[in-house]
Amino acid sequence: MIDRHSRIQITVEPDPEAFEAQLEERLLASLRRNIPASDYAPFGILARDGDGRIVGGLSGGTSYGWLLVKILWVAEDFRGRGLGAGIMALAEEEALRRGCHGAWLDTSSARARGFYERRGFQIFGTLENREGESPKGHARFFLCKRFQAPAGGTGRKVRG
Repeated sequence: MIDRHSRIQITVEPDPEAFEAQLEERLLASLRRNIPASDYAPFGILARDGDGRIVGGLSGGTSYGWLLVKILWVAEDFRGRGLGAGIMALAEEEALRRGCHGAWLDTSSARARGFYERRGFQIFGTLENREGESPKGHARFFLCKRFQAPAGGTGRKVRG
């Protein structure tokens, strides 16, 4: 129960740096006290065009042996050229370097879902709106991919 001195309020337009970053920092500090403790380590990837403009990138991190892809974005003009696949391959290489055994993410985009499925991701959960709920037909897909070592090899290789 909240005591009479607590104050709860809705912030309609939170400042991402002052809001999300602080909440994530506090959550991660709490998770480090778990058994086993969280070993979350963030990283990012940026792709730039010849003029130095950002045309794609990934934000994510690794924890408990998994790569979590929080955001993957590629500028519309650069889609279908292999940039997204290259960014994902680089992220998976980093995850393998960090000792991960798989990756997971979520998306509500059918186009993105197909992109990930072509790279070996499989749906492990779906959150769908029911009849009469808005927006009609909306669904969020949770996907994962396991990495595996090559047969008879010593290094690790990404499956898919």
